[in-house]
Amino acid sequence: MKIVVIGGSGHIGSFLVPRLVREGREVINVSRGTSKPYTDSPEWKQVRQVIADREQEDRDGTFGDRIAALGADVVVDLVCFTLDSAKALVSRLRGETGHLLHCGSIWRYGASMKLPLAEGSDSADEPTDEYGIQKRDIARMLKQETASGGLVTTSLHPGHIVGPGWHPVGPLGNFDPSIWQKISAGQTVQMPGSGTELMHHVHADDLAQAFAKAIERRDEAAGEDFNIVAPTALSVRGFARIAASWFGQTAQFETVGWEEFRRSTTPEHAETSWAHLSRNHCFSIEKAKSLLGYAPRYEPEQAVHESVQWLIDNKQLSLAEG
Repeated sequence: MKIVVIGGSGHIGSFLVPRLVREGREVINVSRGTSKPYTDSPEWKQVRQVIADREQEDRDGTFGDRIAALGADVVVDLVCFTLDSAKALVSRLRGETGHLLHCGSIWRYGASMKLPLAEGSDSADEPTDEYGIQKRDIARMLKQETASGGLVTTSLHPGHIVGPGWHPVGPLGNFDPSIWQKISAGQTVQMPGSGTELMHHVHADDLAQAFAKAIERRDEAAGEDFNIVAPTALSVRGFARIAASWFGQTAQFETVGWEEFRRSTTPEHAETSWAHLSRNHCFSIEKAKSLLGYAPRYEPEQAVHESVQWLIDNKQLSLAEG
């Protein structure tokens, strides 16, 4: 089986591409060629590299032709962010490729109303940001494409992706690295809201597992969409308490209103926190477990801890001394 992975040098592909090679697949990685994978696996030596600027080629109307010319049985699209781009690829691959898998996002859902959120339910508001709207619309288009007898497609929607090599979404719902220094020092952390807001992470390797299983179980995955997250979600308070224990500390925190929180940090960090915590997301993975055999290895705190430890080991994170 020949598999083309679009954007295979990023967070997900760094784990997915080696996994597919180990399974005996012929893999072609299509990327801009500007970054190296996050994992230095020997399997990368067996991967054919194709350099492409998707944004430019989408504007030129040539990207679909480039992918179709590779003659893949399966195409995994990890870096599609607009409905127009997705439609163009589907139109070109229809009748030529056996299976297209798209990486969506849990942000296709707006703020939660009933938990856990399941695929196809009305348990969340519609998305309000452009990224989430595009991911929602792409998933709907793909489902309709397959239902109408066109290209076989599957969309997988990951939570907050975590893994070695990059900063995880932290206890306050943002990427501010200073949170780890405060927690490791036992300092008091100001938490916006009630502290009970939820975030749902997923380890990049568990997400890679889900993609590999969807490829393997094409018939079960055809025309379906899946939430791909860890078995459980973390609350702000719980996340802080667990993280403090990694450093031999007891979490010290106080809850504050959003306006006060915004005054205590940068506009960027405050907006990111609001974007994560106001959604208050917790997802069901029963559909993925049932149809794909998805079996995540990492609880969310294990996945985040691995990320934090990697940052510490590689001197990319400053902690309290002592």
